[in-house]
Amino acid sequence: MTGSVKELKQQCDLKSCFLCSSCISDWLPAIAANKQTILFKKGQDIFKEGDTVEGIFFVYSGKVKVHKRWDEDKDLILRFAKSGDILGHLGLGDSLAYPIAATAVENVKVCFVKKDFFESSLNVNPQFTIKLMKVFANALQESEKRMRNLAHMPVKERIAQALLSLKEQFGVTGDGYIDIELTKQDIASYAGVAYETFFKVTQDFLLSELIEVEGKNYRLLDERKLTELIDGKKEPA
Repeated sequence: MTGSVKELKQQCDLKSCFLCSSCISDWLPAIAANKQTILFKKGQDIFKEGDTVEGIFFVYSGKVKVHKRWDEDKDLILRFAKSGDILGHLGLGDSLAYPIAATAVENVKVCFVKKDFFESSLNVNPQFTIKLMKVFANALQESEKRMRNLAHMPVKERIAQALLSLKEQFGVTGDGYIDIELTKQDIASYAGVAYETFFKVTQDFLLSELIEVEGKNYRLLDERKLTELIDGKKEPA
């Protein structure tokens, strides 16, 4: 864990996170005895790319961006995590370092367990091991899909896909905005485009009344046309 973090006395409910919900009930007291509940403030690194693997994190509340250096000047956001998701599991390989970074998009509460205890949990809970294998399989499929899109999908389609994916993952607020506040740079990094390109394309989307933007909040006004754009059926006017 990087920087100054705050460990909370208030513990999670031993039901919500991926670890607790996947293990047998007899193992829950062991989880309670071995985990820490930690608060990370908005913008704080949960772990950095290249940090030594200390353990695994489970998001209890809040939202996290998982990202990787693309080159010296660019950062690519691989995915976003929310309540119930697991972080740091890509550090379970032979390497002793996290291959990616995780940063709080808003104030985030996580449950943390050390690597040794996590591996013990896998040995004791076969159902948990099976679920984790599915997580890895889904992550690999999503990674391959994103790499294919980065290589072959034009920038407008990538930005439309990023906005639709965010709405699908986080839903909307009562005002109809996607329920996550992100900077333009973050969404550009998620779409795999330069900031300047993102700004130009979203201006086109605004003029075509496909989206509405208020500060860091985005509302999709015409999902059908955005989907058609991705499918190659229609260009925005």
